[in-house]
Formats: sequence, C-alpha cells, structure tokens
Amino acid sequence: MNLKYSALDWKLILAALVLSFIGIMLIMSAQHNADTEYQRDYYLRQSLWLAVAFIIFAVIVHIPPKLFDMMAYVMYGISILLLVLVLFVGSAKMGASRWFSFGSMNFAPSDFAKVAVLFALSRFLAYTKLPVASKRRMAITAIITIIPVALILKQPDLGTSLVFLVLLFILWFWAGLSPIYLLLIVSPIFSLIAASHWLAWSIYIVVLLIFLFISKPGIIFGIAAVVTNLVSGIMTPIMWSRLADYQKLRILTFLDPGRDPRGAGYQIIQSKIAIGSGGVFGKGFLNGSQTRLDFLPEPHTDFIFSVLGEEFGLIGALFVLLLFTFIFYRSIKIASHCRSRFASLVVMGAAGIIMFQFLVNIGMTLGFMPVTGLPLPFVSYGGTSLVLFWALIGLIVSAEARWQEY
Repeated sequence: MNLKYSALDWKLILAALVLSFIGIMLIMSAQHNADTEYQRDYYLRQSLWLAVAFIIFAVIVHIPPKLFDMMAYVMYGISILLLVLVLFVGSAKMGASRWFSFGSMNFAPSDFAKVAVLFALSRFLAYTKLPVASKRRMAITAIITIIPVALILKQPDLGTSLVFLVLLFILWFWAGLSPIYLLLIVSPIFSLIAASHWLAWSIYIVVLLIFLFISKPGIIFGIAAVVTNLVSGIMTPIMWSRLADYQKLRILTFLDPGRDPRGAGYQIIQSKIAIGSGGVFGKGFLNGSQTRLDFLPEPHTDFIFSVLGEEFGLIGALFVLLLFTFIFYRSIKIASHCRSRFASLVVMGAAGIIMFQFLVNIGMTLGFMPVTGLPLPFVSYGGTSLVLFWALIGLIVSAEARWQEY
C-alpha cells in the first residue's frame, strides 16, 4: 500500500515539531551565558539533530508496519548486543558507561533498545495464543523486558530502566490484562514503602487481604501476592542497610529537600525557585535569573522545564502541557482503531514511553519525583533522545496512515 501524505496526522506532527523548536529555544537560553563557546552552541547541535531526527521520521513513515513486525526479534537481538558492548567499549561519563562516542557525537544504545523491546513485546503479544492472564505469557514478556533492564542497570542508569518496566505494564494492559492483576504485580513496591513503619505496613497488609478477598484473582495468584508482599516488607530494613550513604541521602532528600539544601536537595530547591519565580507570564526569553546566574543545575537537559517555567511562566508551561496532552490523546485514538494488533500495541507503547518520560521529568522539576535524569521528550538537549522520540512519532503516524491494514 502506497503512503498517502493526506492520510498523515499533520496535527500530531506539528505538535511534536513545535515542542522541538521550543526545546531549541530553551537550550539556547539555558546555555546563553555558558563559559565556553562549545556549550553556548548546544542549540545549534540540537538543530542539526532535529534535521537528522526528521529524516529518520520520514524514513519510518514510509516503512510499512509489517516490516517492523517481521524484523522485531532481529532488532531486539541487535539491541541486546549493543547494550552488552557499551559496557566494555562505551564512553564513560560521570561514572556511567552509557554511550558510544564518535568524535563529538554520542549514541545511547538504550534509546534504540526502547524501540526494539517495544517491537519484540508487541509482536509476541499480538500473535501468542496463550490466555491473557497466563503465567507463561507474563513470564515470557517479563524475560524479554528484564534482560535489557539488567544490562542498563549495569551502566548504571536506573531512570532509563524504569521506562522498560512501565512499557511492559502498558502493553500488558493494552493486550487485555486486568488492572487487578497489574495492581497486584506492583503491590510489593507499596509494601516496600509501607514497611518503613510497622503500623503502616500492618494496615497495608490488612487492606491487601481485603482487596484479594473482594477481587478474587485466583488462589495461586492470591497466595503469590501475599507472599511477595510479606517478603518485600520484611526485606525493607535489610535493603535499606545495604544502600550506600549517597543513595540513602537521595531518597531522604526527595522526601525532604530542605534536609540537605546545599547538597542533594540543591537541584530540587533551585528548580522550584526558578519555576515559582516565573509567575503567570514569566520573566521573558533570556531573562531567567536562576538560569542566567547559574543557580539552576543542568538547565539544558534534566531541568529544562524549569527554564520554561521561569522565562515563560504558567502560560508557557500550560502550552507545553497541552501539546503533550494532545499527542497522548491522538495516540490513544490511533491505537484504538488500528486493525493490526501489532500496530495498535506499538502505537500505545510508543505513546507510553513519551508520556512516562514527560511525567517523570515534570514531576522531577516540581519535586514530586526523585531526580532520575530522564529528559523531557523533544525539549531536552540530546541527539539520540530527540531521534528516539521522532522515531516514535513516525511509528504512530505510520500506523494512523495505514490503520486499515491487518
């Protein structure tokens, strides 16, 4: 089937393009007073990466989803190989080996792995004959996901590894798994948190038992949920004692940034100050004092939303939020009416990756989530990241243009 350009979702493309241009503008502002010319030219490099990303987007749009379907497991294998290689021959920066360096350009294989895992999970879930709640079905998809997660944790990169786990849950849900099962699967995390105090944990276990009695997920699944929650709660003090001091401080600072205002809490405090000082209309382009005076850490990457809030205020922040909301809304509609089960899963997974990183980054800058280092899609500085998000938009737009295909 030949691609009809009139069938492309140009509104969705425009939304992503506007976000990308906003990102270039904010990167320029964030690095306007940087010490070196190399840093001041970040926005020019981001512009070049946008051109590359758009070319890749155009290529993906012209590739039928069936080809990605056929190549899903091959791409998954290549991604695993790259994740292994980067541990041995990757470029180490800030204690992490996450990139292949080619001169001034860096390639993060974890971004390619997000797409590869998306394809592999979508292909398996689209064609498997196993029942939706089958333990074998869930185990296979979990293994597909855990292998890259383990390799990425070795880099180490906790924030990126979480993207894969969220992707798995989104595809489980879209493939028909009941929210009750999903809630029980993640329940040990709640047990881990509640176990910080014996009374809170006791109440949580009682609530869990009541929930199991009402929902009736099955004897085996129910027993497994109780056992894993009990083990998780019992292991909490042991796991806490095994954490390094800086890891403990990061958790405690997330709960109370004022605990270490000049150290671990500095980033969150300065981010909140920058966003709050922007008011309704902001201080204006290039006029952000927190950014200009270098109080705001990593303003061109992790905390670029803080630059937006300071310079363009509530109005600018809401505009960006609306653009992301529109992308997510359109993606759900596209995923809902795709006749191809594979394409539907790919679209939903692609939208899930974008929205998860968006929510985590915004939550991080506002102090609602720990600092994880996940970039704001389309907006934060980073070539591989920008290419990834435009590739995801390409997959979504391609599925929309060919929604009638099986």
